[in-house]
Amino acid sequence: MPGIVLEARDFASPLFLVRSCEVLFSCTTFSLVTALESSELTKNPLHLQHLPTIKIFCIFTWCFFFTVTLLIHFLSTIQFHSLLPVSWKNLTATVAVLGSLMCLSASVFFPWLIMERQKAWPRPVAATVTSVLTFLAYVSESYVLCSQVQEQKGFMGSLPGLLKIVQLWGGFQVIPLFVEADHGLYNGFHRWQPWVSGMSYGVCILMSLVTMVVILGEFAGRCRLRFDRLMVVFTIIGFLLYMVATVICFNKPLQLINSENKSSELVIMEAVVAFITLLSYTVDLTFSIKILCDRSHT
Repeated sequence: MPGIVLEARDFASPLFLVRSCEVLFSCTTFSLVTALESSELTKNPLHLQHLPTIKIFCIFTWCFFFTVTLLIHFLSTIQFHSLLPVSWKNLTATVAVLGSLMCLSASVFFPWLIMERQKAWPRPVAATVTSVLTFLAYVSESYVLCSQVQEQKGFMGSLPGLLKIVQLWGGFQVIPLFVEADHGLYNGFHRWQPWVSGMSYGVCILMSLVTMVVILGEFAGRCRLRFDRLMVVFTIIGFLLYMVATVICFNKPLQLINSENKSSELVIMEAVVAFITLLSYTVDLTFSIKILCDRSHT
Protein backbone atom coordinates (compact mmCIF):
# COMPACT_ATOMS: atom_id res chain seq x y z
CA MET A 1 0.00 0.00 0.00
CA PRO A 2 1.64 3.28 -1.02
CA GLY A 3 2.09 5.85 1.69
CA ILE A 4 2.83 9.52 2.09
CA VAL A 5 6.46 10.42 1.42
CA LEU A 6 7.78 13.31 3.49
CA GLU A 7 11.54 12.85 3.21
CA ALA A 8 13.59 15.97 2.60
CA ARG A 9 15.31 14.50 -0.46
CA ASP A 10 11.97 14.15 -2.22
CA PHE A 11 11.19 17.84 -1.75
CA ALA A 12 14.61 18.78 -3.13
CA SER A 13 14.37 16.63 -6.27
CA PRO A 14 14.37 18.40 -9.67
CA LEU A 15 10.90 17.12 -10.59
CA PHE A 16 9.39 18.32 -7.32
CA LEU A 17 10.90 21.77 -7.73
CA VAL A 18 9.90 22.30 -11.37
CA ARG A 19 6.37 21.02 -10.78
CA SER A 20 6.02 23.36 -7.83
CA CYS A 21 7.11 26.21 -10.09
CA GLU A 22 4.61 25.13 -12.75
CA VAL A 23 1.74 25.16 -10.28
CA LEU A 24 2.79 28.50 -8.77
CA PHE A 25 3.40 30.33 -12.06
CA SER A 26 0.34 29.01 -13.90
CA CYS A 27 -1.94 29.86 -10.97
CA THR A 28 -0.46 33.36 -10.79
CA THR A 29 -0.85 33.85 -14.54
CA PHE A 30 -4.52 33.05 -14.91
CA SER A 31 -5.29 34.87 -11.67
CA LEU A 32 -3.73 38.03 -13.07
CA VAL A 33 -5.52 37.69 -16.40
CA THR A 34 -8.94 37.02 -14.93
CA ALA A 35 -8.47 39.97 -12.58
CA LEU A 36 -8.00 42.40 -15.45
CA GLU A 37 -10.68 45.03 -15.43
CA SER A 38 -12.85 45.25 -18.50
CA SER A 39 -11.97 48.90 -18.93
CA GLU A 40 -8.31 47.99 -19.39
CA LEU A 41 -9.16 45.57 -22.20
CA THR A 42 -11.38 47.92 -24.17
CA LYS A 43 -9.22 51.03 -24.48
CA ASN A 44 -8.59 50.30 -28.13
CA PRO A 45 -11.23 47.88 -29.47
CA LEU A 46 -9.87 48.13 -33.01
CA HIS A 47 -6.82 46.09 -32.09
CA LEU A 48 -8.69 43.80 -29.68
CA GLN A 49 -11.32 42.48 -32.05
CA HIS A 50 -10.07 38.91 -31.64
CA LEU A 51 -9.73 39.13 -27.87
CA PRO A 52 -12.57 36.78 -26.75
CA THR A 53 -11.37 33.59 -28.48
CA ILE A 54 -7.68 34.19 -27.82
CA LYS A 55 -8.30 35.15 -24.20
CA ILE A 56 -10.40 32.02 -23.62
CA PHE A 57 -7.70 29.89 -25.25
CA CYS A 58 -4.96 31.36 -23.05
CA ILE A 59 -6.94 31.13 -19.81
CA PHE A 60 -8.02 27.57 -20.59
CA THR A 61 -4.39 26.61 -21.24
CA TRP A 62 -3.16 28.01 -17.93
CA CYS A 63 -6.11 26.63 -15.91
CA PHE A 64 -6.04 23.17 -17.49
CA PHE A 65 -2.34 22.57 -17.01
CA PHE A 66 -2.45 24.06 -13.53
CA THR A 67 -5.12 21.54 -12.56
CA VAL A 68 -3.45 18.54 -14.23
CA THR A 69 0.00 19.41 -12.91
CA LEU A 70 -1.32 19.95 -9.39
CA LEU A 71 -2.96 16.52 -9.51
CA ILE A 72 0.21 14.88 -10.83
CA HIS A 73 2.29 16.71 -8.23
CA PHE A 74 0.01 15.58 -5.41
CA LEU A 75 -0.20 11.95 -6.52
CA SER A 76 3.53 11.77 -7.09
CA THR A 77 4.27 13.18 -3.65
CA ILE A 78 2.04 10.74 -1.77
CA GLN A 79 3.08 7.87 -4.08
CA PHE A 80 -0.48 6.95 -5.08
CA HIS A 81 0.14 7.18 -8.82
CA SER A 82 0.77 3.43 -9.03
CA LEU A 83 -2.92 2.86 -8.29
CA LEU A 84 -4.05 4.74 -11.41
CA PRO A 85 -5.00 2.67 -14.48
CA VAL A 86 -2.70 4.74 -16.72
CA SER A 87 0.90 4.66 -17.85
CA TRP A 88 2.38 7.15 -15.39
CA LYS A 89 5.67 7.71 -17.24
CA ASN A 90 3.85 8.38 -20.51
CA LEU A 91 1.31 10.63 -18.78
CA THR A 92 3.91 12.82 -17.09
CA ALA A 93 5.97 13.14 -20.28
CA THR A 94 2.86 14.06 -22.29
CA VAL A 95 1.74 16.71 -19.81
CA ALA A 96 5.24 18.20 -19.58
CA VAL A 97 5.89 18.45 -23.32
CA LEU A 98 2.35 19.45 -24.27
CA GLY A 99 2.27 21.95 -21.42
CA SER A 100 5.48 23.58 -22.64
CA LEU A 101 4.13 23.91 -26.19
CA MET A 102 0.73 25.21 -25.12
CA CYS A 103 2.19 27.69 -22.62
CA LEU A 104 4.59 28.90 -25.30
CA SER A 105 1.62 29.60 -27.56
CA ALA A 106 -0.24 31.39 -24.77
CA SER A 107 2.88 33.42 -23.97
CA VAL A 108 3.00 34.58 -27.59
CA PHE A 109 -0.73 35.10 -28.11
CA PHE A 110 -1.38 37.09 -24.97
CA PRO A 111 1.14 39.93 -25.43
CA TRP A 112 0.90 40.02 -29.23
CA LEU A 113 -2.86 40.12 -29.69
CA ILE A 114 -3.85 41.81 -26.44
CA MET A 115 -1.02 44.20 -25.57
CA GLU A 116 -0.06 45.14 -29.12
CA ARG A 117 0.24 48.92 -29.56
CA GLN A 118 -1.11 49.43 -26.05
CA LYS A 119 0.65 51.09 -23.15
CA ALA A 120 2.26 48.78 -20.62
CA TRP A 121 -0.35 47.80 -18.06
CA PRO A 122 1.04 46.31 -14.84
CA ARG A 123 -1.13 43.20 -14.73
CA PRO A 124 -0.80 42.10 -18.38
CA VAL A 125 2.96 42.58 -18.22
CA ALA A 126 3.16 40.55 -15.03
CA ALA A 127 0.90 37.87 -16.55
CA THR A 128 3.15 37.65 -19.60
CA VAL A 129 6.24 37.26 -17.43
CA THR A 130 4.69 34.52 -15.29
CA SER A 131 3.42 32.76 -18.44
CA VAL A 132 6.95 32.69 -19.82
CA LEU A 133 8.19 31.35 -16.48
CA THR A 134 5.51 28.65 -16.66
CA PHE A 135 6.74 27.71 -20.13
CA LEU A 136 10.34 27.52 -18.89
CA ALA A 137 9.28 25.33 -15.97
CA TYR A 138 7.54 22.87 -18.31
CA VAL A 139 10.58 22.87 -20.59
CA SER A 140 12.75 22.00 -17.59
CA GLU A 141 10.48 19.11 -16.63
CA SER A 142 10.43 17.90 -20.24
CA TYR A 143 14.22 17.91 -20.30
CA VAL A 144 14.43 15.97 -17.02
CA LEU A 145 11.91 13.35 -18.14
CA CYS A 146 13.17 12.94 -21.72
CA SER A 147 16.80 12.67 -20.62
CA GLN A 148 16.04 9.51 -18.65
CA VAL A 149 16.70 6.05 -20.02
CA GLN A 150 14.11 4.58 -22.37
CA GLU A 151 12.58 2.28 -19.75
CA GLN A 152 11.88 5.20 -17.44
CA LYS A 153 10.65 7.82 -19.90
CA GLY A 154 8.34 5.52 -21.89
CA PHE A 155 7.15 5.87 -25.47
CA MET A 156 6.01 9.49 -25.15
CA GLY A 157 9.51 10.54 -24.14
CA SER A 158 11.02 9.11 -27.32
CA LEU A 159 11.16 10.88 -30.67
CA PRO A 160 8.05 9.14 -32.12
CA GLY A 161 6.12 10.02 -28.97
CA LEU A 162 7.27 13.63 -29.07
CA LEU A 163 6.05 13.85 -32.66
CA LYS A 164 2.62 12.61 -31.53
CA ILE A 165 2.54 15.37 -28.91
CA VAL A 166 3.50 18.00 -31.50
CA GLN A 167 0.65 16.78 -33.71
CA LEU A 168 -1.81 17.08 -30.84
CA TRP A 169 -0.49 20.56 -30.04
CA GLY A 170 -0.87 21.59 -33.67
CA GLY A 171 -4.51 20.52 -33.65
CA PHE A 172 -5.29 22.36 -30.41
CA GLN A 173 -3.32 25.40 -31.54
CA VAL A 174 -4.83 25.79 -34.98
CA ILE A 175 -8.48 25.76 -33.86
CA PRO A 176 -8.65 29.31 -32.37
CA LEU A 177 -6.52 30.60 -35.24
CA PHE A 178 -8.79 28.94 -37.79
CA VAL A 179 -11.96 30.27 -36.15
CA GLU A 180 -10.74 33.84 -35.96
CA ALA A 181 -8.93 33.91 -39.31
CA ASP A 182 -11.96 32.52 -41.12
CA HIS A 183 -14.37 35.04 -39.57
CA GLY A 184 -15.39 37.40 -42.36
CA LEU A 185 -12.60 36.19 -44.63
CA TYR A 186 -14.51 34.89 -47.61
CA ASN A 187 -17.86 36.68 -47.26
CA GLY A 188 -19.69 33.83 -48.96
CA PHE A 189 -17.02 33.29 -51.63
CA HIS A 190 -15.11 29.99 -51.79
CA ARG A 191 -16.86 28.74 -48.67
CA TRP A 192 -15.67 25.19 -49.39
CA GLN A 193 -12.15 26.06 -48.23
CA PRO A 194 -12.93 26.62 -44.51
CA TRP A 195 -15.16 23.54 -44.53
CA VAL A 196 -12.32 21.39 -45.87
CA SER A 197 -9.80 22.92 -43.46
CA GLY A 198 -12.10 22.53 -40.47
CA MET A 199 -12.86 18.91 -41.33
CA SER A 200 -9.14 18.17 -41.76
CA TYR A 201 -8.27 19.69 -38.38
CA GLY A 202 -11.14 17.93 -36.64
CA VAL A 203 -10.29 14.48 -38.01
CA CYS A 204 -6.62 14.88 -37.11
CA ILE A 205 -7.42 16.00 -33.56
CA LEU A 206 -9.72 13.00 -33.13
CA MET A 207 -7.03 10.59 -34.35
CA SER A 208 -4.44 12.19 -32.05
CA LEU A 209 -6.76 11.90 -29.06
CA VAL A 210 -7.48 8.24 -29.84
CA THR A 211 -3.75 7.57 -30.08
CA MET A 212 -3.10 9.31 -26.76
CA VAL A 213 -5.87 7.41 -24.98
CA VAL A 214 -4.58 4.06 -26.24
CA ILE A 215 -0.99 4.84 -25.25
CA LEU A 216 -1.74 6.39 -21.86
CA GLY A 217 -4.28 3.70 -21.01
CA GLU A 218 -2.01 0.94 -22.30
CA PHE A 219 -4.78 -0.43 -24.48
CA ALA A 220 -2.51 -1.38 -27.39
CA GLY A 221 -2.57 -5.05 -26.46
CA ARG A 222 -6.37 -5.08 -26.45
CA CYS A 223 -6.77 -3.68 -29.95
CA ARG A 224 -7.98 -6.17 -32.54
CA LEU A 225 -5.73 -4.54 -35.11
CA ARG A 226 -2.01 -4.17 -34.66
CA PHE A 227 -1.61 -0.78 -33.03
CA ASP A 228 1.65 0.05 -34.80
CA ARG A 229 0.01 -0.43 -38.18
CA LEU A 230 -3.02 1.55 -37.02
CA MET A 231 -0.73 4.45 -36.08
CA VAL A 232 0.83 4.31 -39.54
CA VAL A 233 -2.65 4.59 -41.07
CA PHE A 234 -3.44 7.54 -38.78
CA THR A 235 -0.15 9.18 -39.73
CA ILE A 236 -0.80 8.78 -43.46
CA ILE A 237 -4.30 10.25 -43.11
CA GLY A 238 -3.00 13.12 -41.00
CA PHE A 239 -0.21 13.81 -43.47
CA LEU A 240 -2.65 14.01 -46.40
CA LEU A 241 -5.21 16.13 -44.53
CA TYR A 242 -2.64 18.61 -43.25
CA MET A 243 -1.12 18.84 -46.70
CA VAL A 244 -4.52 19.93 -48.03
CA ALA A 245 -5.07 22.33 -45.11
CA THR A 246 -1.61 23.85 -45.53
CA VAL A 247 -2.16 24.44 -49.23
CA ILE A 248 -5.48 26.14 -48.46
CA CYS A 249 -3.81 28.34 -45.83
CA PHE A 250 -1.12 29.52 -48.24
CA ASN A 251 -3.70 30.23 -50.94
CA LYS A 252 -6.00 32.48 -48.95
CA PRO A 253 -6.63 35.94 -50.42
CA LEU A 254 -3.33 37.78 -50.87
CA GLN A 255 -4.94 41.17 -50.44
CA LEU A 256 -5.96 40.20 -46.91
CA ILE A 257 -2.45 39.04 -46.04
CA ASN A 258 -1.01 42.35 -47.24
CA SER A 259 -3.60 44.43 -45.40
CA GLU A 260 -3.55 45.71 -41.84
CA ASN A 261 -6.52 43.59 -40.88
CA LYS A 262 -5.78 41.44 -37.85
CA SER A 263 -7.09 38.43 -39.79
CA SER A 264 -4.04 38.62 -42.06
CA GLU A 265 -1.75 37.98 -39.09
CA LEU A 266 -3.92 35.11 -37.91
CA VAL A 267 -3.92 33.60 -41.41
CA ILE A 268 -0.12 33.64 -41.40
CA MET A 269 0.00 32.08 -37.93
CA GLU A 270 -2.47 29.39 -38.97
CA ALA A 271 -0.35 28.58 -42.00
CA VAL A 272 2.82 28.37 -39.89
CA VAL A 273 1.23 26.08 -37.31
CA ALA A 274 -0.27 23.89 -40.05
CA PHE A 275 3.12 23.64 -41.75
CA ILE A 276 4.88 22.70 -38.49
CA THR A 277 2.26 20.02 -37.84
CA LEU A 278 2.59 18.77 -41.42
CA LEU A 279 6.34 18.53 -40.92
CA SER A 280 5.84 16.47 -37.76
CA TYR A 281 3.52 14.12 -39.63
CA THR A 282 6.11 13.79 -42.40
CA VAL A 283 8.90 12.85 -39.99
CA ASP A 284 6.56 10.55 -38.05
CA LEU A 285 5.50 8.81 -41.24
CA THR A 286 9.13 8.27 -42.22
CA PHE A 287 9.98 6.74 -38.85
CA SER A 288 6.84 4.55 -38.84
CA ILE A 289 7.49 3.14 -42.30
CA LYS A 290 11.14 2.48 -41.42
CA ILE A 291 10.15 0.61 -38.25
CA LEU A 292 7.62 -1.53 -40.13
CA CYS A 293 10.16 -2.34 -42.83
CA ASP A 294 12.76 -3.33 -40.24
CA ARG A 295 10.27 -5.60 -38.48
CA SER A 296 9.26 -7.27 -41.75
CA HIS A 297 12.89 -8.12 -42.50
CA THR A 298 13.50 -9.73 -39.11
